[in-house]
Amino acid sequence: MNFHRSPQTYVRQVNLKVQDLQRSLAFYQELIGFRILEQTATTASLTADGKTALLTLEAPVEPKAGHTTGLYHYALLLPTRSDLARFVRHYAASGLRLGSSDHTVSEALYLSDPDGNGIEIYRDRDSSGWTWTGGEVAMAVDPLNFEDLLSEPEVTPWDGLPAGTIMGHIHLHVAELKDTERFYTQGLGFEAVARYGNQALFISTGGYHHHIGLNTWNGVGAPQPPEQSVGLRSYELVYPSEEAREQAVGRVRELGASAEQDGEAYVTADPSGNRIRLMVE
Repeated sequence: MNFHRSPQTYVRQVNLKVQDLQRSLAFYQELIGFRILEQTATTASLTADGKTALLTLEAPVEPKAGHTTGLYHYALLLPTRSDLARFVRHYAASGLRLGSSDHTVSEALYLSDPDGNGIEIYRDRDSSGWTWTGGEVAMAVDPLNFEDLLSEPEVTPWDGLPAGTIMGHIHLHVAELKDTERFYTQGLGFEAVARYGNQALFISTGGYHHHIGLNTWNGVGAPQPPEQSVGLRSYELVYPSEEAREQAVGRVRELGASAEQDGEAYVTADPSGNRIRLMVE
C-alpha cells in the first residue's frame, strides 16, 4: 500500500534554515546524495528524482538554539532494503558516525547535517507484517542487524538517493502533547497510532506507522526558537483534494489557530509554532 499519495494526507517537503549554504550543499550532495533542482545565492531546493523538491535550504541564519521546539528529524524513505544497505556501505567508506535502529515496522539510520538538523534514512517493512493492537501499531527501538542488512546483494554501488526516494515522515519537538494532539487530530485530520508514555505521540492517516512524530524530549514548556536561527522553516502537508484541505482549514480555525492563504498554500502553525504549509495533491 502506498501511504504517500491520495487518499492519504502526508508530508511531501521540508524547508530548513542553515548557516552556510555551500557547506550544506556539499554535505547534502556528497553524503545524502541529493541533486540540486534550483539554486539562488541564498536558497536551494534539492531533489532525488530531478523533478520533485523534497528539501529546501535557506541561508544564512544564526546557529541552532538548544532545547526549543522545532525539528527533531525529517525522514527520507528509500524504495528498497538494498538501497538502505548501499547507504550503510557508503557511510562505512566515508567514516561517518551513524545512529541506527530496528523499529519493527522499519529499519533506520540516523545522522545530522552540519548545522545539527536531524535526518533519518529508512526503509519500511511490508505493512502486512505490522502488528496493530487496539488501534495502535507496535514499534520498537531495537538494534539494527547490520550483518543481515549487508547480506543484501550489492547489484550497483551507491550513487546517491534513488529516484523513488520520498519524504517519509517528520518528527517534531513540541512544548506539550494535549493541545498538540487536538490540533493535529481534530484540526488537521490525523489519527493517533502510537504513544510512548506522556512524552511522545505518533500520528498518521490511512494506517501508516506515522507521518508525523511529536515529542516533548526538549522539555515540557520548551520555547520556540528564534526566527532567524537554524532549524525548521516549515513543512508541507499534502491533502488529497481541495475539499479535504478546506475542511482542515475550517477545523483548524475553529480550534483558534490561524490559517492564511499564501500563494497555492494555506499556512498554519501548531501550538508550538511549527509552521505547516497545507497543499493539495
